[in-house]
Amino acid sequence: MGTPALLTTTVGSYPVPDWLPALPSSQALLDATRVVFDIQREAGIDLPTDGELYRFDINHPDTNGMIDYFTSKLGGISPAGRAETEVFRAKQEMQFRAKPAGVVRTPITEGTLNLPEDCARASAVARGAFKFTLTSPYMLARTLLDKHYRDLSGLTLAIADALAAQVAFLDTSCIQIDEANIPGNPADSALAAKAINRVLDAVPNGVQRAVHLCFGNYGGQTVQQGTWDALLTFFNDLQVDHVVLELAHRPSSDLDALKDLPPYVGLGIGVVDVKVNHVETEDEVARRIDAAAQKLGADRLRYIHPDCGFWMLKRSVADRKMAALAQGRDRYLRS
Repeated sequence: MGTPALLTTTVGSYPVPDWLPALPSSQALLDATRVVFDIQREAGIDLPTDGELYRFDINHPDTNGMIDYFTSKLGGISPAGRAETEVFRAKQEMQFRAKPAGVVRTPITEGTLNLPEDCARASAVARGAFKFTLTSPYMLARTLLDKHYRDLSGLTLAIADALAAQVAFLDTSCIQIDEANIPGNPADSALAAKAINRVLDAVPNGVQRAVHLCFGNYGGQTVQQGTWDALLTFFNDLQVDHVVLELAHRPSSDLDALKDLPPYVGLGIGVVDVKVNHVETEDEVARRIDAAAQKLGADRLRYIHPDCGFWMLKRSVADRKMAALAQGRDRYLRS
């Protein structure tokens, strides 16, 4: 049938299957990863992910490890004590976290992080092209208490270097860096872009480079306040093939800000809202795609996707939203 003019993808995470934490093992994790890939492909997702199950933690199965998976494995970082936790809690901009993801005590190294092995597990059961995701060095740096560099720039770039060393060995079709903090802190956009570009520069030739940006999603609530137009300089600085943006839960005026993005940056448009349990109809999805095409030009649209990951939703809701995403894309292309 050929490749559709507009592709579907997911942002990253998928709800952990109930049976995985009930009886966890290496084989169960591989089986769950296979199931998550198959569910997405059956729903009509062209570029699925492993559901970010590579971050699964039996002790914390209710999170997707977006921060702690990385900070617990990178070298130079260790847990915080009582007094250090109190210092971190005094940082007003991080009040959505009860404690730091760790304390930086010595130079950042790769430590025990092994993203190539995680990616290889996904590749073994993906049955086709897939996307592998990791968290932005800027976002990771913001969640840490820094007692070594004592400088946000130095810490952020050190994390970027550690991630870049691993990204160079990822065998996948697309590598996506997730950043949910910079939309609320546009003053740091130059630093965030510099760090993200260090990681993107290490992406192997022929592999798509993507950056996902959103305003956060904790318990269905927005964490960061801001607008896309405040990040135009940041977008222009990124060395990226396409951006993956939260838009379904945002005001329609956000589309106007994207008109000034450089033409070489492809757009991924969020058309499914993950902060509500309502399952969109294919007509709703098609209308959202059409609205974006009318304002931005259909040729600028590369992907449609949910606003963020699905891990906070029930599987039954996530699965129906994915099906609506693909059906809405098909209806839009037929119109």
